[in-house]
Amino acid sequence: MKKTLIGLFIAMFWIGSASADAGVNIGVSGTAALFGASASETDTGDDETEKVSDSDVMGAGYASVFIEKELGSFFVGVDYVLSDLETEENTSLRNDCTTQACQLGKFTQVTQKVKVTFSDLVTAYVGVKIGESFYAKAGVVNVDLTTNETLGTGSTYGNTSLDGTMIGVGGQADLPNGMFIRGEGTYMDFDGASLTSSTGVNVVKVNGVDGVTAKLSIGKTF
Repeated sequence: MKKTLIGLFIAMFWIGSASADAGVNIGVSGTAALFGASASETDTGDDETEKVSDSDVMGAGYASVFIEKELGSFFVGVDYVLSDLETEENTSLRNDCTTQACQLGKFTQVTQKVKVTFSDLVTAYVGVKIGESFYAKAGVVNVDLTTNETLGTGSTYGNTSLDGTMIGVGGQADLPNGMFIRGEGTYMDFDGASLTSSTGVNVVKVNGVDGVTAKLSIGKTF
């Protein structure tokens, strides 16, 4: 997915290079974000299927770099987040049992520890200028999801990636020597994903992740 996003941007970048008034914007951003997510785990290894669900909210702050191509009133760009985003480690106790033990109503309490890392968050977007100082943008996003777990049930999970969309609005103030500053707000909505455990009997389903961000950027037009 990331190769597709970057390839699309490069294609649009070179298509626009023939425009005499088209410039290139390069800059850095600082972002404060608030994300919400919900997920469920289903255990099909016993006679009776067990399912637990949970949801959480995570605040994060991160830096990113961006490059854009101006095409008259429009612009295309790519934004890349430089650092990983990690959730806090979640610890819970769970009743677990074998098929025979379940039939007898005998459960063993095990400890489950899970932490999730989001890395290589990439956004490819198209924007339009509104008047002299404002703009709106929309695009697609992709992020890698890595699970770090210590599960008393003995299961482990692999990794996956999440795709999504974003929309945003912002304002820009021009400074001397081609410099500029921006303030921007965006909304991101990621699709869900499913992960199957190494034992093949546990399935975690990420129902979706969405969030809002507030971004401050500084850049230069070449």
